[in-house]
Amino acid sequence: MFGNFVEYLDSIKARDPAPRTRWEILLYPGVWALGLHRVAHWLFKGEMYFLARLVNHIARFLTAIDIHPGATIGRNFFIDHGFVVIGETAEIGDNVTIYQGATLGGTNPTSGQGGKRHPTIGDNVIISLGAAILGPITVGANSRIGANAVVTKDVPEGATMVGIPAKPTLVEVKPETQNFVPYGTPCSERFDPATQKLEILQCEMETMQKRLAQLLEERDAAAAAKSAARKRGGSKSA
Repeated sequence: MFGNFVEYLDSIKARDPAPRTRWEILLYPGVWALGLHRVAHWLFKGEMYFLARLVNHIARFLTAIDIHPGATIGRNFFIDHGFVVIGETAEIGDNVTIYQGATLGGTNPTSGQGGKRHPTIGDNVIISLGAAILGPITVGANSRIGANAVVTKDVPEGATMVGIPAKPTLVEVKPETQNFVPYGTPCSERFDPATQKLEILQCEMETMQKRLAQLLEERDAAAAAKSAARKRGGSKSA
């Protein structure tokens, strides 16, 4: 158990350059929130709902992070800074990173119905600050949710989602070719879907212009050949 805990602290240190030692990480609100959630989740699974909620409220008071006791969370989960909301039926895989202000929210809040209402997050996902992932959707492994993105549809594996509503960038970021990206938001215009669409239109325009120039050259060459043939025909008749 101690080895797993050290591994957890080291996984945070690998994603956050700020701490110099593991002792500093022990002060992180995300670490405390996750630890208290483990207790609340155990109580929740044992149908001790009031005690589970009590631990949840204590954790929220101490850390400003609200994780419903029913949420299922995998290994090496890291909440950077805090102010995060995670709903009851949310499922989170291993090595997931969430930044401040993010929400894993549910749908149909007034229907009174149970069932799956919150998202399922795959392994190694990065959810940036202010992002909202809403409803019983699936966010594929190794994907990234950009800052302030609003995700309401399933996200394919390895995709980078940006915008409102969130859409995948046309340049896919492969985890095996790209190191950990802080905040999950590539800081380059080439990852902006609007910019990419303009670049595609520009490429298509250049291709059409080249093809048009080629057709014009072929037309001029054909016209010149016909003119030369007529001249040769006229000289022979003379």
